[in-house]
Amino acid sequence: MGANASDDVTVAILSDVHYAGAAERARGEDYEMRAIPNPVLRTLARTYRHLYWMRHPFSQAAQLERFLTQVVPADYLIGNGDYSCDSGFVGVSDPAAGQSAQECLDRLRGKFGDRARFTIGDHELGKRALFGFGEMHLASWRVATETLGLSPLWQLVIGSYTLLGVTSSLIALPTHQPDALPAEWPEWLRLREVHLTAIRAAFDALPPNQRVILFCHDPTALPFLWQEESVRRHLAQIEQTIIGHLHSRLVLWEGRILSGIPPIRFFGHNVHRMTSALHEAHYWRPFHVRLCPALSGIELLNDGGYLTMQIDPAAGQRARFTFHPLPR
Repeated sequence: MGANASDDVTVAILSDVHYAGAAERARGEDYEMRAIPNPVLRTLARTYRHLYWMRHPFSQAAQLERFLTQVVPADYLIGNGDYSCDSGFVGVSDPAAGQSAQECLDRLRGKFGDRARFTIGDHELGKRALFGFGEMHLASWRVATETLGLSPLWQLVIGSYTLLGVTSSLIALPTHQPDALPAEWPEWLRLREVHLTAIRAAFDALPPNQRVILFCHDPTALPFLWQEESVRRHLAQIEQTIIGHLHSRLVLWEGRILSGIPPIRFFGHNVHRMTSALHEAHYWRPFHVRLCPALSGIELLNDGGYLTMQIDPAAGQRARFTFHPLPR
């Protein structure tokens, strides 16, 4: 017998807020276009952003306000990464992006207090943008973990469930080497090994009947987790893995359709990284992936929103998920 509905614990989950504070908004919404010198590529990028991805990237603050006023009553909040627009392309060590992330986190912590947990996304650390510029900076790691107070690995135990958040960019670090500064690479490798050691310890410490809800921002990390023997031994305990990063269920569907394609090496690093991830997407299946879309979705579908998860602490039934649309 499962617990009564009144005994359930409700967890609200949001991802990819991409909040822009005043300093990021001051850069102007063509900030990305100005960084693309090739006029043909610039036209392609503008068309892609305008029709498919996000026409007004700095105008999504209202979505956070709507979430804060409309979110259903919840016992806990999980933020699954990417809190700023990363308009400096180096993560939250850019003062403008850091200000945006701080404002976003402050608003969420102001409502949920110590009942909130936050996963680190790729835009907290910096990355090469889709059209070929940007870097991953150790200074952003320090700002994320020290100034913003984000934990590389966090755990929340709710009865027979353990919610576990990991840092996908560290786990999938080999795919990010072209984004990193050569002088910083040894330290990134050290941080990755520290993180993997903590993940192994967390899985090895799981009681046999404990169920796991894993929070991992970028599914590119899942094949690397599969390589960890301690994770594989406990795969049967992972009931769901909540990802973000893809922004829309359309993108997740496309990823599943393209699963297994060979890596494409002749269109630059980003295409190679994305197709390499798709080549190994079959490793996502045993993790039981569920996407939490971006709070604003994508331009094409206006399909943003957030999830709630109902957990029976006695594990009499599986966790139940509800998607709450939040159209712009």
